[in-house]
Amino acid sequence: MFELRSNPQASVKADLLSGLTVALALVPEAVAFAFVAGVEPMVGLYAAFMIGLITAIFGGRPGMISGATGALAVVMVALVAEHGVQYLFATVVLMGVLQILAGVFKLGKFIRLVPHPVMLGFVNGLAIVIFLAQLGQFKVQDASGDWVWMQGAPLYMMLGLIALTMAIIHFLPKLTKAIPSSLAAIVVVTALVHGLDLQTASVVDFVRAMTGNDAATLEGTLPNFAIPMVPMTLDTLVIIFPYALILAAIGLIESLLTLTLVDELTQTRGKGNRECVGQGAANVVTGFFGGMGGCAMIGQSMINIHSGGRSRLSGASAALFLLGFILFGASLIEMIPIAALVGVMFIVVLGTFEWSSFRIMNKIPRSDAFVIVLVSAVTVITDLAIAVLVGVIVSALRFAWDHAAHMTAKIDTDEQGWKSYQPQSPLFFASITSFLDLFDAKNDPQDVVVDFRDSRVADHSALEAIDTLAERYLREGKRLHLRHLSPECRQLLHKAGDLVEVNVMEDPNYKVATDKLAG
Repeated sequence: MFELRSNPQASVKADLLSGLTVALALVPEAVAFAFVAGVEPMVGLYAAFMIGLITAIFGGRPGMISGATGALAVVMVALVAEHGVQYLFATVVLMGVLQILAGVFKLGKFIRLVPHPVMLGFVNGLAIVIFLAQLGQFKVQDASGDWVWMQGAPLYMMLGLIALTMAIIHFLPKLTKAIPSSLAAIVVVTALVHGLDLQTASVVDFVRAMTGNDAATLEGTLPNFAIPMVPMTLDTLVIIFPYALILAAIGLIESLLTLTLVDELTQTRGKGNRECVGQGAANVVTGFFGGMGGCAMIGQSMINIHSGGRSRLSGASAALFLLGFILFGASLIEMIPIAALVGVMFIVVLGTFEWSSFRIMNKIPRSDAFVIVLVSAVTVITDLAIAVLVGVIVSALRFAWDHAAHMTAKIDTDEQGWKSYQPQSPLFFASITSFLDLFDAKNDPQDVVVDFRDSRVADHSALEAIDTLAERYLREGKRLHLRHLSPECRQLLHKAGDLVEVNVMEDPNYKVATDKLAG
């Protein structure tokens, strides 16, 4: 069913080193997202381990990294605050079931409906979100416990270490590619900070600041299986189902868009429906083992791809390294300066942002440029799922308006005096008014032909428009001949009765999506 070495061109060494790099960067993010959701750090770390391992092995995109994410955490916080963490675990299990069902019913294919401008806006907005998330590392607590911006020597130290990290990541590949430059940068900066005894915040300082516990550490044990302690009643389902549905949708949208992005970077193709099932299975397991659930992480996926990770081994090793840190290496991970990890994420921001979108703004339709900016802005203001939905809706409405405005027809009269209308655009809900305005039932001859050779009847609204047209000619005592319609269209044109003449021999065989057919 799966194969850890799924990409024959990938290197075991590159996959393992890339996995180690990703694991190091996962630690502070998992802790931060746990804090956002209002749960203990271990809940986020366990989720990062289990989600990462299961999706790496069973998911549809080798090389893609999954774990606890901020997009889901901001939805979870209200549930945790009102009902407690056990309800969160139950919600994560139900979320996973919904995602599995989405994969079983092959709903992953609908990611193809996302237009390219929406994808550009998605990655640009996500790059901005990742950047803004790192700015929180430039704050410290003052004597009163309030968070304030760094100033003076601590700020300069932070900026200097970030710059050093970014410089190593940028220039090291020009000298050698034996080890991932991100991993080398983390090791060098960590050694420099502790060798010179530089005063700067480390991972353990971050954890303690997030939890408010000066004795907090990252050391933990293996997660334990436990059924969420919630009443097995309809009331519980009423509480958790809306959250589960929203989380499932956000998780799948973010995962499938990340899958598409990784596809483009690696020039390979993942399997969307398999990813839905993999994500769902991972969340079901996570909910039973005390994790907060998760989905694909575009930032960590970019780190993995740029570090040379290509196969399932890279994602699986990242998860196992993370577990190793929790069980055995917490003291080493706690030593890493936050500045080194911020530097890595800043490089991810620079690599994620589609700088080419600035160059093409004057070369693409204004509507597409607007969608890019809109999706980027909504991503920053709300979340990725809402931004993508807004972008798809705006793009669809723009498409509908453009095609509705260009409804035309070739009009001709043959030697018998029959008048022929040949529509040149798709007939659908937005174009039916323009379509009906093409005809003059009162002044047309006794026989009129509507030839759909160059058009397509797209939906139920179009069928109703044809029925309406037939009724107009019926009232005038004239005959309407409809040609090149599909069998489904002919079946539904009940109002035209015997006046409808259909060219059966030349009718195409395509499906029309209507409620009547579905029922």
